[in-house]
Amino acid sequence: MKRFASIALLFAMVFGFAAIAAAATEVKMVGDARIHANAWSKIDYTGWTNNGRQTGDPFTIWERFRLRSDFIANEGLKFRLGIRVNNKAWGNDTFTVDNPTVSIDVYQAFLQFKWPNTNVEFTIGMQDFGLPISNEGMLNANPVFGGTRAAAAIVSIPVTDQFKAIVGFTRFLDSNKDFDPTTTQVPDEFDGYFLALPITVDGFAATPWATIAVAGKNANYAGTSVGVSPTRGLASNLVSAGYALAPAGFKDAQTVYWWIGSTFAVTALDPFKFYADVIYGEGAGGQGSRQRHGLFFDVAAEYTGFDILTPQLTFWYSTGENSSMRDGSERMPTVVGSWGPSTSFLFDCSQAFNQGHMGLNAQGSWGFAFSLNKISFIQDLTHRLTFTYARGTNQARALRDANALWGQGAYVLMGRDLTVNEYVMGINFDNQYNIYQNLAAIVEAGWAHGDFQRSVWGRRLVNEAKGGDAWKVAFGLQYKF
Repeated sequence: MKRFASIALLFAMVFGFAAIAAAATEVKMVGDARIHANAWSKIDYTGWTNNGRQTGDPFTIWERFRLRSDFIANEGLKFRLGIRVNNKAWGNDTFTVDNPTVSIDVYQAFLQFKWPNTNVEFTIGMQDFGLPISNEGMLNANPVFGGTRAAAAIVSIPVTDQFKAIVGFTRFLDSNKDFDPTTTQVPDEFDGYFLALPITVDGFAATPWATIAVAGKNANYAGTSVGVSPTRGLASNLVSAGYALAPAGFKDAQTVYWWIGSTFAVTALDPFKFYADVIYGEGAGGQGSRQRHGLFFDVAAEYTGFDILTPQLTFWYSTGENSSMRDGSERMPTVVGSWGPSTSFLFDCSQAFNQGHMGLNAQGSWGFAFSLNKISFIQDLTHRLTFTYARGTNQARALRDANALWGQGAYVLMGRDLTVNEYVMGINFDNQYNIYQNLAAIVEAGWAHGDFQRSVWGRRLVNEAKGGDAWKVAFGLQYKF
């Protein structure tokens, strides 16, 4: 009861402050809630976690709630506060029948204002933030950092109607917060600095961008998880497999990572539209087995001339690991991203419901996706049908040695990271019916098949994957207000 009282008090404070602020400040509240059930067969291709130590439940009910409040002083000044109950399962945590866990947290808290008499805009605090991507609706988010949020300070500087500059700083990680565990200062931060230069003219848009990140040696990369998988950590995205060779960690106190890229969008041939992203990144240069570098690009096209559907086609390629660990990694380093073409079931991208994907890594793979999107024959009812095929660009020895060094499923995972001899394919059929303008009933269905190497992942996992394909059906409600 005390925990329920705490939740009630928090909501009372939020609405109470809103009422008080309304006297001098305009307050706008928006949010969303979703409740859905996921039915799975062979999640992660085996029905187990990628390390083969836990079994996935065939049926789980999830609930999520988010509330965003804008406190607006005038058109040039506001503060956003976002609170949430984030992706909790019925019968666990907050939704337990007895003695529930309090799980409301702040996921947005930022100040946004324009410098007086200018259009220079500052956004400072915990905010939705990502590096540029050519088409967010089709490709979701930048694969280096996107589809998430960060504590950042961002300045947008309009130069002309067609050109502006966006600069910023973000602190991805500070393992020890404000006090280090000893009287000696230790480098435990991971900071990023970025620049983007959006250019827009009739029929064409491009955004060249660059990011430099400084990785402190003592930051907890291996212990910091990203995404929804308990075995997927920041280290597997950022560092090379050789990072774990004795003595483990970076050789330098401060290690520099950098990325450079550009987005491209051509709409001059509308209704034919074309998109592309090119990115190169590297880090830990000169540190031998700790080095990581690689290239990623995608090209996509869609035809928007039909009223009843939109065909979309995407191709991507990224460099993969060679057979030696001693010269570092040949996959592009990333922080956390949710890149995925046309809401493909294989990727963690823009699915309406969480836990609804196979978690394929775009780094170290190539492939294509074909989608019939925005299919609509009946008012308020839409569908999306997507087929995706992916193959690895990693040498088998590289992934086998990574498993031996880090442990099964700790650095690379079966189905997420593919060798040149492995492939996966998937189909998803997603449906949405708008019961009201702001209430939708959604059904997502997915199928995935993979062919994996026993010499890399072991006989037990591969045999289980060969015993049947992965299926998912998710259904539920999404309310936006």
